[in-house]
Amino acid sequence: MLFPTLSFGLFFLLVYIVTWSVRGSNEWRKILLLLASWIFYGAWDWQFVALLIGSALLNWGAARAIAAQLEWETGRRKAILIAGVTGNLLVLGFFKYYGFFIEQLGDVLAAVGFARDLPLMQVVLPVGISFFTFQGMSYLADVHAGRLAPARLLDVTLLMSFFPHLVAGPIVRGSDLLPQFAETPKLTRDMATMGLILIVWGLFKKAVIASELSTGLVDPVFFDPSSHSRADLIAAAYGYAVQIYCDFSAYSDMAIGIAALLGYRFPLNFNQPYRATSLQDFWRRWHISLSSWLRDYLYIGALGGNRKGFARQCINLLVTMLLGGFWHGAKWTFVIWGGLHGGVLALERIWDRFRPWPWRLPRFLGLIITFHIVLVGWIFFRAETFGQAIAFLQGMGTSHAPSAVLTPLAVVLILFGMAIHFTPPMMGQRLAMALRALPAPALGLLAGIVILIIDAMRFEGVAPFIYYQF
Repeated sequence: MLFPTLSFGLFFLLVYIVTWSVRGSNEWRKILLLLASWIFYGAWDWQFVALLIGSALLNWGAARAIAAQLEWETGRRKAILIAGVTGNLLVLGFFKYYGFFIEQLGDVLAAVGFARDLPLMQVVLPVGISFFTFQGMSYLADVHAGRLAPARLLDVTLLMSFFPHLVAGPIVRGSDLLPQFAETPKLTRDMATMGLILIVWGLFKKAVIASELSTGLVDPVFFDPSSHSRADLIAAAYGYAVQIYCDFSAYSDMAIGIAALLGYRFPLNFNQPYRATSLQDFWRRWHISLSSWLRDYLYIGALGGNRKGFARQCINLLVTMLLGGFWHGAKWTFVIWGGLHGGVLALERIWDRFRPWPWRLPRFLGLIITFHIVLVGWIFFRAETFGQAIAFLQGMGTSHAPSAVLTPLAVVLILFGMAIHFTPPMMGQRLAMALRALPAPALGLLAGIVILIIDAMRFEGVAPFIYYQF
């Protein structure tokens, strides 16, 4: 069930009416939201609702077992934490990486002369598994560290199943959402107005910009880079940078807006990432819930961050981003993408520490360099194979094929997509302040009219969200 579709619109309208009609019982409201979340997830494949429930039971039970140990029983607490995290990783590893590891093992055995026919099952990847397993692991880590008390089964299950963020984030931590579940939510005029603006804005970015760039330019060029011109390749590289931003930020905007209309607050997930003047700055702005998760639980929590010396800090950055790349999918192109980001992050630290003169790069120059490092990384991120990515990069400098897919519309969408990215960040708040005085029926009618206009503007069909595959 995709957000920018009629079926989801009707589903959410029904959920909105039913949940806000429940009076005096927060527990019943949460049960209704949980059932709605399972229906939302089950619309894709009912079999995997059991996986969602099983994952919640695993993390609920492990958290209670951690909390049951006395504070001085650190060994037991840590052992339970490791067992719980391992359980999450086994679930993630089987569904997401089983085929990859079997293929790599087969290649290694063949290389040393022991070729074997290994059992290769066709494993279906559950939508959103990377997000809800990361959510479960962060919940266990927070309980172990004493940052969070173990929650009731209903709340933990709803935390991991809540449909606005279930399949593509943001990764909302238990410390952000569980306290909200403990209280009966209230829908303020500010939340409703901002929620509607975010939903409409996300719908526009996804349905009008991201989907058309995907089907009209990016997908055809990346499918066969060698048959396209230099202009096509360069445009597709910039087009993908705009597409992935508009696509993923659109999902986050809509998720935050939908949660707001249900009375819950999600944290900001994007903050104009292409304004970044360094890669460190980029990761403070891009997919903030994931980058902060990697920083807090992997880079600092598991690897030690910068506590073990400068050399170890650089290695930890590289390892964190390599694993972050591998989290996105079982392909070497994701590992290379993560390695590129990790390597540049380490080089930035080295430069800051040992640069021979005190001045920094001019801000505009830093922005241009950072954006194009990110752009090269996106080519590996989007390419299906390493060879395809190399062919793409080579073609950008040498291809003389005639242009096949670059159109004035594609150029306009790229320029417009970059323009809306650089829109002043307070514009949404100012618009919300201007609209909050409208009566509720008028506000709903206005949102409906704008949605109909967007539906008339959008091109045929809506491509799935990019992060659905992760």
